[in-house]
Amino acid sequence: QVQLVESGGGLVQAGDSLRLSCAASGGTFSLYTMGWFRRSPGKEREFVGAITGSGRTTNYADSVKGRFTISRDNAKNTVTLQMHSLKPEDTAAYYCAAALNIFGTLERQYDYWGQGTQVTVSS
Repeated sequence: QVQLVESGGGLVQAGDSLRLSCAASGGTFSLYTMGWFRRSPGKEREFVGAITGSGRTTNYADSVKGRFTISRDNAKNTVTLQMHSLKPEDTAAYYCAAALNIFGTLERQYDYWGQGTQVTVSS
């Protein structure tokens, strides 16, 4: 059983940067692909990006490509979502998720989820 706890959300202005962190416990962290998803009010949860267990490969949604970066520290069991040039449409609850031995973009491919952290971007 893997437990995930996100942190770092908050209220920022458009154009600002923000860094979200996700701390994992209870599993062999390096075996898991770590993904970030988000849910905006009235919308379904959507894929933001993911990073393989080794950290060598990342994948991003087109809407965040070039602005968001995912990294991980397997020694500290943490994954980070660095967000730059934030836009009001980035406002959402952000969730980290863990998938064992799969590198995917779909919710159903992820086995464990954090409780989410809210990011609000004002215009």
